[in-house]
Amino acid sequence: MAQTEHNIRLTSAEMANLWTSYISDSSFNCVFKHFLTKVEDKEIRPILEYGLKLTEKHLSTLKQILHHEDFPIPHGFTEEDVTPDAPRLFSDSFFLHYLSSMGRSGLLFNAVAISTAARSDVFDFYNECLASSAEVLKKSREVLLSKGLFIRPPYIPIPKEVEFIQSSDKFFGGFFIDKRPLTAMEISHLNINIQTNSIGKALIMGYSQVAKTDEIRKYFLRGKEISKKHIEIFSSILTKEDLPAPMTWDGDVMESKVAPFSEKLMMYQVVALCAAGLGNYGSAIASSPRHDLATNYGRLSAEIGKYGEEGARIIISNNWMEQPPIAIDRKALTT
Repeated sequence: MAQTEHNIRLTSAEMANLWTSYISDSSFNCVFKHFLTKVEDKEIRPILEYGLKLTEKHLSTLKQILHHEDFPIPHGFTEEDVTPDAPRLFSDSFFLHYLSSMGRSGLLFNAVAISTAARSDVFDFYNECLASSAEVLKKSREVLLSKGLFIRPPYIPIPKEVEFIQSSDKFFGGFFIDKRPLTAMEISHLNINIQTNSIGKALIMGYSQVAKTDEIRKYFLRGKEISKKHIEIFSSILTKEDLPAPMTWDGDVMESKVAPFSEKLMMYQVVALCAAGLGNYGSAIASSPRHDLATNYGRLSAEIGKYGEEGARIIISNNWMEQPPIAIDRKALTT
């Protein structure tokens, strides 16, 4: 990794990404450690081991960069947030889908981080993270395919010729006129948002079984219902056009009532899923010209945003949320 002179300060974007990466990687480190105590499948175990080694490598590099800047190392998540002897809560196939989902999310986050990095050491770090996220996605995809668990997006015909849109009303319409068929981009986003909601629903379902605090259990149960509703809405759009909707993974949640993780870690994961969901829906809006789709995404984004804020309030009320780097309060300095 390239050496950086002291006079090259971290930008606010670099601080934000490095701080977020430390919190995130420390959480994945805990999750992968627990999953490795339960996994039985010989094809899935190596991917979990690879993911764990990545988090350890990332945390080590992040500490070096932050120490170099006298930046306080975030507390993040530690072994205190894991219960090693807790019974299995999720199946091996869920571990595989979780890895695939985390690889996909990592690609999106690291692509943004590398695009805003000015310092060479930060750029190099996120360049490595981008490659490793792609590798996690590749490894998990290969095993999903070999086991017949990979959910392929729907197939549609290849266009016979180049065509130009003749009517903007018909292309953008979706309320008071006949809806045009879905575009390939719209189908892709519906498919991926069903899959991510399915992962979230299974995760929250499991966490609702093991939560000790009544407030947090009710929060998880509400999240499960929100995910269920979003899956049904997106699936109905596909099925109305005679396109298949992806399956869900509710059956991958076991009967355990013992928490494998602290409520702090479980709450962080759920709120992080909300943030990722908002990003996915934002991308879907930009790629879905049909008015009814954009309206659905906008309405459902508001619901996710409100749910995520409620979760953040619970985290703050329990003194679990670390404050991210913030700008100087210039007004306070002049009073």
